[in-house]
Amino acid sequence: MLASERDQLKAEINKMAKKYDHHRSGLIPVLQLVQNVSRHISPEAMQDIAEAFKIHPVEVQGVVSFYSFLSTEKKGKFVIRLCRTISCDMAGKEAVANQLENELGIEFGETTTDGMFTLEFTNCLGMCDQGPAMLVNDDIHTKVTPEKVADIIESYRSRFGAHVIQGEHA
Repeated sequence: MLASERDQLKAEINKMAKKYDHHRSGLIPVLQLVQNVSRHISPEAMQDIAEAFKIHPVEVQGVVSFYSFLSTEKKGKFVIRLCRTISCDMAGKEAVANQLENELGIEFGETTTDGMFTLEFTNCLGMCDQGPAMLVNDDIHTKVTPEKVADIIESYRSRFGAHVIQGEHA
């Protein structure tokens, strides 16, 4: 991250911390902001957050390590989380998982070389009656079949392409 980008992110962190009166109740929203902007939470960002909330950096790191949707490792622009509960297993999750790996050329726990997609398993998405369920960033997909995987992936690839044309970058 360039110095100017870090300064800009630090300013956003401080702005949000002020919005929450530097109270810990603002910690998760600030961490989510950093995750959305940087696709991970770096040690430098944790230090900036700790300073903004006047807490020790290890407290910030503890929160980051506790929540599975927060990460210190850089993720893809689109994080695909496939539910791994028994109800999704029974609905055909394994075939969907195999198709995701084939479509993206990576295994679960990896990110594509272009930085577009990360594959992860997750615990219950609360859609047990509509499995297999999959979350792509904040979008839920239910009753996913291997046949639907290519279309779902392509819909996100085309979203990214549209952003590049409009001048936005990952």
